Amino acid sequence: MPPTPADSAEDPHARARDWAEIQERMLAPLYEAVYERLEVRAGTRLLGLGCGSGLALVLAAARGARVTGIDADRGRLALARERLCGEGPHSRGRAHRDRPAGELFPADRTAEAVAGPGRPAYDLITAFHPAGPGGDGDSAPDPVFDSALDTAIATARHGTAVVLAGWGPPERCATDAVLRIAGRLTDRLRKDGRRPAHRDDLEDIAARSGLRPDGSGRVACPFGYADMGSAVRGLLSTGVYDGAVRATDRRQVEKEIGEALHPYLRHDGTVWMPNIFRYLIARTP
Repeated sequence: MPPTPADSAEDPHARARDWAEIQERMLAPLYEAVYERLEVRAGTRLLGLGCGSGLALVLAAARGARVTGIDADRGRLALARERLCGEGPHSRGRAHRDRPAGELFPADRTAEAVAGPGRPAYDLITAFHPAGPGGDGDSAPDPVFDSALDTAIATARHGTAVVLAGWGPPERCATDAVLRIAGRLTDRLRKDGRRPAHRDDLEDIAARSGLRPDGSGRVACPFGYADMGSAVRGLLSTGVYDGAVRATDRRQVEKEIGEALHPYLRHDGTVWMPNIFRYLIARTP
């Protein structure tokens, strides 16, 4: 029996698996568009910040890239290790284990991942986890992300490409209305709710990190789910609603997410929300 949304929200391992099996694939068009534009191929050395459960790394490795991933969520990182390195109960066999496609590090080992002894420089640094304000209304910089990005930039060669990603305009993102629930419920604890993505969020991060913008793009990333239950589980797995759960209770958050999803429920029971994501290519100093 699949876990219920409440079970997944309470169990960090179940939530990490919901992210890997339901939600992470929604951003695959973004990953592929960036890799195509930057010609990721055999010989490319890629560093993925906030690599999640590793789908973006797997897609890069399939193009021949040598990849390294960093993430603060150890549950997601364990699933990435299963996918990429063949470690764990769901690994893909001895041959895959003998030749892992890359390396994975928790966020507290970022310095080792980017500048360990004998480690060659990276050609590409990606931060695909949507940048900008969180669903709980927090528009402040993320210190863990900023620290990892600054460490990576400090050791990169001049002109190394850094890719930042985020939500597109709210009017082009159906999911924005569902994400606003998090800010509204968190309002019960504080006055500032979730603000929509601003056009210059990515440029602001680049400027804060001393990066030089060198191009951008938009990619359609629709969120499609097999049913309402999967949609709720997938959205909860993002962590966007954690503040709302603390402010109210889990069941209330699930109920309001479900109600907000009803306009996107199709006759066959699936849920479909069109979205646009932005990415910014910047260069290190």
